[in-house]
Amino acid sequence: MTHQHDDNDGHDHSGLAGGDHKHGRPGHAHAPASFGKAFAVGIILNTIFVVVEAGYGLYANSMALLADAGHNLSDVLGLVVAWIAVMLGKRLPTPKYTYGLGASSILAALANAMLLLVAVGAIAWEAIGRFSDPAPVAGLTVIIVAGIGILINGVTAYLFSSGSKGDLNIRGAYLHMAADAAVSAGVVVAGLLILKTGWAWIDPAVSLVIVVVILWSTWGLLKGSVAMSLNAVPDGIDAAGVRDYLAGLPGVSDVHDLHIWPMSTSETALTVHLVAPDGTSGDQFIVDARTELLERYRIHHATLQVEYGWMDCTLAPTNVV
Repeated sequence: MTHQHDDNDGHDHSGLAGGDHKHGRPGHAHAPASFGKAFAVGIILNTIFVVVEAGYGLYANSMALLADAGHNLSDVLGLVVAWIAVMLGKRLPTPKYTYGLGASSILAALANAMLLLVAVGAIAWEAIGRFSDPAPVAGLTVIIVAGIGILINGVTAYLFSSGSKGDLNIRGAYLHMAADAAVSAGVVVAGLLILKTGWAWIDPAVSLVIVVVILWSTWGLLKGSVAMSLNAVPDGIDAAGVRDYLAGLPGVSDVHDLHIWPMSTSETALTVHLVAPDGTSGDQFIVDARTELLERYRIHHATLQVEYGWMDCTLAPTNVV
């Protein structure tokens, strides 16, 4: 849009502001793939498996199976939360929610990380208690059930793998399933060792290994979702590089009030003031800058305000937000 400032000095001072409102350009995507089929398959398969695994965990007296079932249950809840967030992200903007509800995917990623931490605490508590009073474990049952878990979680993780790099919410679902497959593999190893040695303490010991695996896989998700919740510059975007690019645009002498933040787990917004004393090439300047920000830095919604240096901007100081 163009703002005209008619002042008594007789000069025409124009300020250009550009928002990324042209849809359908090559490379532009407002929403991630829905992964609706992946969510549906993952939720159904894992819900059935949780019931089966918990039942056989009680039957086999295996803390490792029960721990894995608890972890799988948290994953089912996590998949439900993530799917709801994806659907909410498709809602159109409203006068109240002017960016739509895309940010719900950030909340979903954070909720997924918190669910995993709760599951970790419960598993660790029970496993530690088992060390003082280890009970006989049906190793063969453990092996068979956990083997099925590897298959189910591996297939589900594969369904989310294509979106795990570009969307933190989808990455959360992928990490849940991939971690579950690894955990189930650990449970199989525990069952084999129990069959061979008869040592019951192996079962709670493997449960604690499961805890470490879950914590390791969750840390990045928790850290990333908290940062996004605080409007940090998304990972993979070089804020200094963006500033340097904008400062190097034709006619630009100063860059200030630069903000880069996540609108969702897959989309990024930017606002900035550019000082160009001698003017710019008009709308084409804005279009070219926005296109480059999208293609080079994956910034989908860019708003550029051009100032001509005839007044002091109150947002220019670095200590002003």
